[in-house]
Amino acid sequence: MRKLTQLTLSFLIAISGVYSQGTTKYTISGYVKEDVSNELLPGVTIFIPSLNTGVITNGYGFYSMTLPEGTYELVYTSVGFDGIKTDIVLNKDVVLDQFLRPSVLTLDEVVVSAELQEKVSENSQMSSVRLSTKSVENIPALMGEKDVLKVLQLMPGVQSGSEGNSGLYVRGGGPDQNLLILDDAIVYNANHLFGFFSIFNGDALKSTELYKGGFPARFGGRLSSVIKMDMKDGNKEEMHGKVGIGLISSSLMLEGPINKGKTSFVVSARRTYFDAIAGIFNSSPDKGGYYFYDLNAKVNHEFDSKNKLYVSGYFGQDRFFARNKEEGFDAKLGWGNASSTIRWNHQFSKKVFTNTSLIFSRYLFDIREEEDDFELRFNSSIRDFGFKYDVDFFPSINHSIKFGVSSTNHRFIPSALVVREASVGPTDEEEKFNTLESAIYVEDDMRLFGKLNANIGLRFSHFIHENKTYSRPEPRISLAYMLPNDYAVKASFASMNQYVHLLSNSGIGLPTDLWVSSTDRVRPQSSRQVALGFAKDISNGISVSLEGYLKKSDDVIAYKEGASFLILDDPESSESVSWEDNITTGAADAMGLELFLEKKVGDFTGWFGYTLSKTELQFDELNFGRKFLARYDRRHDVSLVGIYHISDRLTISGTWIYGTGNNFSLPVRTHRTASDILGNFTVFNDRFEDIDERNNFRAEAYHRLDLSIRMTKEKKRGRRTWELSLYNAYSRKNPFFYYQLTDFDNNGTQRGTLNRVTLFPILPSFRYTFEF
Repeated sequence: MRKLTQLTLSFLIAISGVYSQGTTKYTISGYVKEDVSNELLPGVTIFIPSLNTGVITNGYGFYSMTLPEGTYELVYTSVGFDGIKTDIVLNKDVVLDQFLRPSVLTLDEVVVSAELQEKVSENSQMSSVRLSTKSVENIPALMGEKDVLKVLQLMPGVQSGSEGNSGLYVRGGGPDQNLLILDDAIVYNANHLFGFFSIFNGDALKSTELYKGGFPARFGGRLSSVIKMDMKDGNKEEMHGKVGIGLISSSLMLEGPINKGKTSFVVSARRTYFDAIAGIFNSSPDKGGYYFYDLNAKVNHEFDSKNKLYVSGYFGQDRFFARNKEEGFDAKLGWGNASSTIRWNHQFSKKVFTNTSLIFSRYLFDIREEEDDFELRFNSSIRDFGFKYDVDFFPSINHSIKFGVSSTNHRFIPSALVVREASVGPTDEEEKFNTLESAIYVEDDMRLFGKLNANIGLRFSHFIHENKTYSRPEPRISLAYMLPNDYAVKASFASMNQYVHLLSNSGIGLPTDLWVSSTDRVRPQSSRQVALGFAKDISNGISVSLEGYLKKSDDVIAYKEGASFLILDDPESSESVSWEDNITTGAADAMGLELFLEKKVGDFTGWFGYTLSKTELQFDELNFGRKFLARYDRRHDVSLVGIYHISDRLTISGTWIYGTGNNFSLPVRTHRTASDILGNFTVFNDRFEDIDERNNFRAEAYHRLDLSIRMTKEKKRGRRTWELSLYNAYSRKNPFFYYQLTDFDNNGTQRGTLNRVTLFPILPSFRYTFEF
């Protein structure tokens, strides 16, 4: 570590010498924090109107800008917070911390916020979304469960897989191609209840960022998107809490100081009670149920103004169980995630900020069955130990440089089987292997020629599996050219590689989906994405953007026809199946056009998103080698979101979504062969189905209206909120999947019907929360 620090300082000193020549310059640096709680705020824009430029706070609220001597006006803005202005006379280096107050819904505050809103046309980054916690709270949710991933599904270019599913399909990619990061730890399975809810408890989150393209070089390892989530740090000044009671779950969040002004904590927990409800109404000896729970915890300590330590963790489980004591039968099915991160922030100087992270992450799937003298246990898992070292260097107002290294040891256990039977004896088999994934990157967010913003970066990734090594460069570039009247033209290119793969034949994020490694036989997936668009800031906090993209992916994996790795009903059979023999690789082509119109301030806020897209796949061993549409190819996708703050006590909101139906493979004809003659009847035993084209049937269009009303009242010792919501308000029978019923008469003539299965009619729900 000492050598790494010395090399870092030597490199920065050398670069600083280049940028320090010329006019006398001074540096303004500091942290931006939330007023009252003292939490650090990432992604805050600090803009200098006289120079028409600015900077953005990093992931830990730190900023630095070096300017010529003079007098400047600084404007601080962030989504969900009131902007502020300050004047400064710069004749020496200045440390300036700022405190932003969450937006208050009064007319005067709204007017001030509107004047200070950050502008989409001034940001060099394209294809990105930042969500505030308020936007998540105000949007109607399935069964009242607030879910950040479902809010992201309302953005253009992002689609859900199916009814109620929290999986994300971003610009033609699958759910395994999304890099989900929680406090620097990778999350491998983000689903509760087979994908109907995500594991991310909104009460514990501080910020959420989505990148759909133009990926900064500091991110890698997936093809389609990066979703970066940071947990709250905890209030350093006073104790606060939040209790929530809903239709299917209850939650508790508590935060406060351990050492006031220096050390704080936050703990958030959530649990469902499906199992308790089922137990009340079930009096038979057959018992069964399901529940899930989450636990988020974080402690942070500020040693001094230049050194901060964060320790955070997540633990969550889903559990199905079935038992009969009379027959001695007990079966359990479970899956869950665990992660932990230790991070040390160190500020070397007013221009240099570093972060060192030690990371642990694990996903485990487990089946257990006990019956008399027989016991079976099957599990699969992926476990990571990782290290990251990141440096932020701010040489001048026109340059913000980031570079760093990372390395992760993956341990895969695709199959571990233990069988104990009294008459046979124990059987214990396990498949285990380790890999090493590393990367080094550098990126420079710069302003050129006064009107051109650019983020240029290079990432070099390296992967080792046994005796096989892969090394690949990943160039990245994002450009934004600012035109008069708050217009901007943007373009980006990004190359990505993915070294771990998800084996799935369901497409809906079942826990039986397995993570596996690239090997000497299975190459890493790779993609190249280019995007072009424009952005415009309109008055009253309204902005509009239009983007088009093309993405080509190679070495995408899929199961061969009829192949499967894990059969849930018979896990013993999986031990003899080689997953490498059962998959095939191919290519994917995706293209699309995205329109996003957003209103950020005022009593009425919301957005309109529209996506026109197409995704095709090609595998030599599937569909006779011909291209075919992806299952979740969706030609048209529309989302309309409206939030109306009637008063400080009353908010109503609604969302309407529309999407072209998903694709399914359905047989065009069914054959039977006669095998015997009984009297006057022919007995047909064999049945064959012809499918002329993979995904040859497009389902009916999907559309749905959700509504909610939030009623808030300030009480003597806190704030009470009632939320009533309607999911699928006009009870649209949206298709979840289709099945065919085929019959034959005595002559063998085929008669068939296509049947639609739906999940959710109109669903009312409630949630009560009390904040103190």
